[in-house]
Amino acid sequence: MAAAAAATTFFPPIPTSRPRLAAAVRRPPPIFSGAADAVLPPEDEDSSDDDDSDAAAPRRRSARKDRRRAVRIAWEKLVRWSRFWRRRNRSDVLESTRKVVILGGGSFGTAMAAHVAAKKADLEVSMLLRDDLVCRSINHCHINCKYLPEHRLPENIVATTSAADALAGADFCFHAVPVQFSSSFLESISAHVDPKLPFISLSKGLELNTLRTMSKIIPRALGNRRQPFTVLSGPSFAVELMNKLPTAMVVASKDKKLASSVQQLLASPNLRISTSSDVTGVEIAGALKNVLAIAAGIVEGMNLGNNCMAALVAQGCSEIRWLATKMGAKPTTLSGLSGSGDIMLTCFVNLSRNRNVGLRLGSGEKLDQIMSSMNQVAEGVSTAGAVIALAQKYNVKMPVLTAVARIIDNELTPKKAVMELMNLPQVEEV
Repeated sequence: MAAAAAATTFFPPIPTSRPRLAAAVRRPPPIFSGAADAVLPPEDEDSSDDDDSDAAAPRRRSARKDRRRAVRIAWEKLVRWSRFWRRRNRSDVLESTRKVVILGGGSFGTAMAAHVAAKKADLEVSMLLRDDLVCRSINHCHINCKYLPEHRLPENIVATTSAADALAGADFCFHAVPVQFSSSFLESISAHVDPKLPFISLSKGLELNTLRTMSKIIPRALGNRRQPFTVLSGPSFAVELMNKLPTAMVVASKDKKLASSVQQLLASPNLRISTSSDVTGVEIAGALKNVLAIAAGIVEGMNLGNNCMAALVAQGCSEIRWLATKMGAKPTTLSGLSGSGDIMLTCFVNLSRNRNVGLRLGSGEKLDQIMSSMNQVAEGVSTAGAVIALAQKYNVKMPVLTAVARIIDNELTPKKAVMELMNLPQVEEV
């Protein structure tokens, strides 16, 4: 009806009688360009469409009011549910925690140490490092001089190179050592690890020779297959966590009570923590997204455009889903924070180390030159080969991630990889 009224107003029937035509001509010309032949009806002429429109106005206002009321009620219900849930799940986990230890002093380990330390002033946060210079920098200046040096750390963070001192009396242990070095590192400190000490893995990737994830590496390296274990993952760049910008992550464990404890330990006004029992899904998504991020960087470096970027990431997400579900992961996990959330962040944002590796590969640089210029580990480089071996083990075809592995092994140029991918058979989407 509104469209009909508009058409009547701006494009009325051409008057036939001379007096009405004269009246129409005396009216000001239309202000719309391209409407030179249109004339407005006399002010004293009212169309039936206008009458209908005026009659409908109160109904439209009432409908808008009803919609606003429905939205307000929905929001109020959400707020009431939130308050009820917080009261019901109030816990003394943080209050009863006296000490946590962070294994590793990279950017994310440092950011997590700062996050936990800021939650409780008398909580001891011990960082186990191998670099004496960084230890002194943290203990004396409250700055990690190697990673995130522009951020001051809470004063209740203490750094040490002694495993015995770091682990003594710890209630929780955050593991932030790169995957490829984790087995040897954990074996070297296993004598100081309490068999009941819960581990929270921050490391993402697959061990190159064994294809193991951290849920398998940690118990094996410590010689305790019952070591309490959780994995934390989701869209979380270290620098934004340090800046207290809001985000959300997921903690996964087979032990529901432990996952809930870690959730309460970490949750804050700027960090939402969800729980999951799907350890496999969270770990595989976290490992494979690094390889996909390299592919996304290559597309950017080759200036292949936004269409190509979206198509490649969509294909890569499908490949991750194919493999992860074959390994027992839940599809809902792969569309959640540790799946789609982390994939979008890593593939589309320049802060991603793996994406930057791909960007430089796509721009023509050699991998050796790229790796020698980096002071942090890009897990996707070492994980790529393991991903393909895992895909072969589970009989899953992964063309995009396989192409990345071949580029990293210097068996394929980025340009040739794109040509071969585009020439694959046209198939039904699954």
